[in-house]
Amino acid sequence: MMELTIDRTGDALLIRVEESRIDAAAAIRFKDAVMEAVAGADDRVVLDLSRVDFVDSTGLGAIVALLKYCAPDIRLDLAGLRPMVEKVFRLTRMDTVFRILPAPGQVPSGG
Repeated sequence: MMELTIDRTGDALLIRVEESRIDAAAAIRFKDAVMEAVAGADDRVVLDLSRVDFVDSTGLGAIVALLKYCAPDIRLDLAGLRPMVEKVFRLTRMDTVFRILPAPGQVPSGG
């Protein structure tokens, strides 16, 4: 099972990934665990990736699958991307698809 920490902050369900990699070996566990957690969400989920050092194409695909799973009722935002993970999102232009927040502690409410 993928290790996650789940908290409520204001109007959002904050899901922190507690593992350093979302790759081919972990992508299915990651997606299944987050989908289970999202089932308790109202209208907004913030996925905290601040502990994730590496995301490969399979991991990116799992994150995109989560976005599709949540839509249109739940907004999925990402927070705390480390430089290598942010680079993957930038190079694949997924930074234009996701709302990327600077850090989970700076999660704005609403909007």
